[in-house]
Amino acid sequence: MLSREDFEFSNNREEFLKIIKEKLSEDKFNDLLYSVDYENQLIKLQAELVDLQQWVAKHNKRVCVIFEGRDAAGKGGSIRRFTEHLNPRSMRVVALTKPTDVERGQWYFRRYIKELPNPGEIVFFDRSWYNRAVVEPVMGFCTKEQYEKFMVQVTEFEHMLYEDGIIIIKFWFSISKEEQQRRFNARLENPLKQWKFSPVDKEGQRLWDKYTYYKEQMFSKTHTTFSPWIIIKTNIKKEARLESIRYVLSKFEYDGKGNSGTTVLPDPNVVQRYHRLVKQID
Repeated sequence: MLSREDFEFSNNREEFLKIIKEKLSEDKFNDLLYSVDYENQLIKLQAELVDLQQWVAKHNKRVCVIFEGRDAAGKGGSIRRFTEHLNPRSMRVVALTKPTDVERGQWYFRRYIKELPNPGEIVFFDRSWYNRAVVEPVMGFCTKEQYEKFMVQVTEFEHMLYEDGIIIIKFWFSISKEEQQRRFNARLENPLKQWKFSPVDKEGQRLWDKYTYYKEQMFSKTHTTFSPWIIIKTNIKKEARLESIRYVLSKFEYDGKGNSGTTVLPDPNVVQRYHRLVKQID
């Protein structure tokens, strides 16, 4: 535990780090340094995101960023870091609940079309129309016919969006089975996060292999040149957040790009385009 004297007698950063190192184990000290570096990089990347948002608004671009992955993969936490300092007037987060009776009778994509970005706007989808590609067939929330129709239509749907000028970025957050279980346990132990745990989450571990099958079907049939799947391959939440932000920034030539002083190029060991021969951790 640091004392008041530790702060008073530290004349510079090096002396303060030396005191901390003496009081902490090597692992805890390294974790602390990583956290400090993470916060430093995050704030710089968020400043870049502000510049990107202003460029999107200025040029009337329409940007759609989709976050997909297994339960507890870190989608929501990453979205919060993306949006934390953005102007809410030209940014939205979309996290739709289950469809109503009326929506179930409509064309599947209709309720998502209403949420697509307007000119000058960035929209972040916390799960998307790809619910029908993985979660719904795994959990029995759709019929075989509905699933097969979706898989035929989705690439055509995305191609129409692409041709109309909407920029789509599709993320899949990849974590291991062991890491998912650890995060589930952490949710149950934290009163502030227990609301995140649902019966669907509980089935995630038992149905792991079934999820894997439908996930691979989704990748192989919906990964296209105009709308590729980008895999964020790491069990480290902070790394996933930084690298997904870097990937988005790397896709645009906005005013002031790189002025924050940190790299906006993603780590290729973490951020990878889907390919059948690339091994995933989930």
